[in-house]
Amino acid sequence: MTGTTTRERMPATGRTLLNKVPEVTLWFWIIKILCTTVGESFADWINMTLGVGLEMTSVIFTAVLAVVLLWQMRLTRYRPVAYWLTVVLVSITGTLYTDVLTDDLQVPLALSTSVFAATLAAVFGIWYARERTLSIHSIATVPREAFYWLAVLVTFALGTAAGDWTLELTGWAPGISVLLPLGLIAAVVIGWRAGANAVLSFWLAYILTRPLGANLGDWLAMPSTDHGLGLGTALTSVIFLAAILATVVYLSVTRSDVIEENRQSDPPTVTADPRRERLMLAYLGAVTVAAGLLLTWAAAQPHAAPAGEEESGAPASQELSPQQATAHFPAAEVARFRTIAQDTLNKLGSGDQEGARGRVTDLESAWDDDQSTLQPMDDTAWTFLDGRIDAVLKTVRANSPDRAAEEQALTALLTSLG
Repeated sequence: MTGTTTRERMPATGRTLLNKVPEVTLWFWIIKILCTTVGESFADWINMTLGVGLEMTSVIFTAVLAVVLLWQMRLTRYRPVAYWLTVVLVSITGTLYTDVLTDDLQVPLALSTSVFAATLAAVFGIWYARERTLSIHSIATVPREAFYWLAVLVTFALGTAAGDWTLELTGWAPGISVLLPLGLIAAVVIGWRAGANAVLSFWLAYILTRPLGANLGDWLAMPSTDHGLGLGTALTSVIFLAAILATVVYLSVTRSDVIEENRQSDPPTVTADPRRERLMLAYLGAVTVAAGLLLTWAAAQPHAAPAGEEESGAPASQELSPQQATAHFPAAEVARFRTIAQDTLNKLGSGDQEGARGRVTDLESAWDDDQSTLQPMDDTAWTFLDGRIDAVLKTVRANSPDRAAEEQALTALLTSLG
């Protein structure tokens, strides 16, 4: 699935470079999916590890992305290390932006998905109006590369929002939800092979790899009680980052994904069949309608809350009594969690919101530090309490805190801790 082969008139503006992106081969799609999986798992792990909240984590990674993107933009040709490091950081940052909107600002996923889709359409519209092509085989000027990275960032945010919205609508477990984007990508590939527009096919597949990779990451990281494989976000991130590094080293040595020619100075000739493209456009439209009908049907079926989590923060799979939730855990550790939760509630009662936020960071750190010890003792109880703690973190760290919701979440946690 490659970019357009349409002959084009090149603009007079913009510094001329060798093509700054890799050739679209099987390796491209493999490493792209690896990057999207890392974007989901690593963003979650870093957010929990730093303990500074989604907004500050997003600011930190935006700054890191800006530095790496500047490095990538200053290069005069495609370099695998710089390019794929930028993709990984764009994936993480795009995920964090969507999470901030959803978790901190309480923006509905349907709205964020619609806004990101409209934003992407606007980026493509302006890009095409100025450059007369959206082909990645012509990323050979600074303006085109800027449009390219902006589009990539929006596709990651859009894919994250659309994937999460799908889970919200359907209640599918991550392992099952992998099948929808995988099937849609297969349908796009079939359309491309049958004559669909290459540029349209590329960007559709590019967007769909985001929910595919995110759902794959969730499936690997989630505990078995939530129908995952239980690897955890840290181990999942390490595995996929290692796979990305190995692939980048291979591509750097073999140069098998380098577009040698400067497509700007020597554009290829049109080979597309306009009639077949129109026919395949109708086919892709039918696939979109079919996917919409499937989601509508799935949303109408009885199902649990997505990602194994009710609104209260407890797992949808099982509600536990305080005795069941703490029976297998050391009493001293349970008492420590209860003390921190009570301190947080007391600070809220005295109007000290910042103090409460600092104290829930202590709770998060203590809980994460004990995960490797507690979870093997009773995975069901650990998952249950993890949901309660997630609800506390979400409400106390909200951009516009709701005192009643904060107190409700903390009271539920204290009750579960006995």
